[in-house]
Amino acid sequence: MSEEIVVKQTMPIRGRPEVLYRLALEPRRRAAWDSNLVSAAYSSEGQKLAQNALVDFKFVRRLLGLKFQAKYGQLIPSQRGGWEAVRPFGPLEKFSQQWNFKPMPGGTEVTLTVKGTVRYKWIRTQMERILHNLTISTLMDLQRQIDAPTAQLVEDMGREMAEKQKAEAKAAKAAAKAARKKK
Repeated sequence: MSEEIVVKQTMPIRGRPEVLYRLALEPRRRAAWDSNLVSAAYSSEGQKLAQNALVDFKFVRRLLGLKFQAKYGQLIPSQRGGWEAVRPFGPLEKFSQQWNFKPMPGGTEVTLTVKGTVRYKWIRTQMERILHNLTISTLMDLQRQIDAPTAQLVEDMGREMAEKQKAEAKAAKAAAKAARKKK
């Protein structure tokens, strides 16, 4: 009666694998940038990112506001890592996320695989849509987080360039006006 859903998305991101690894898998950092999570924290104080570490997650309301506990596994720093829900929650019997970080020229190829086993067939299509949206929006949020400092720099440079062009146009106009007066 249970149905498995697998959603896999890959996106090139301009960032180093070790930075992306920490952003994606460290719960407090993840909660800061991921628009799908209300909160994420280790279950007990003093824990760190390691095999079998327990983490509490809570999704936003549009993702049903579900709370669950997950256990980290398959952690290979700056290459891959993921977690799996410890027990069933909401309409999901099983739920897991797997991140892969593959270095490439100019950045990193990030692959996010989300797997969920739905308890009932009638809710499969809705959950599949929710998991697709979760995957894509998570990757887009990660891209935005990495690009945020660069985007501000590009915006400032664009503003300076526009001001410079305006000043040059004004100077050229004044020079043309002065040339006309000489005649």
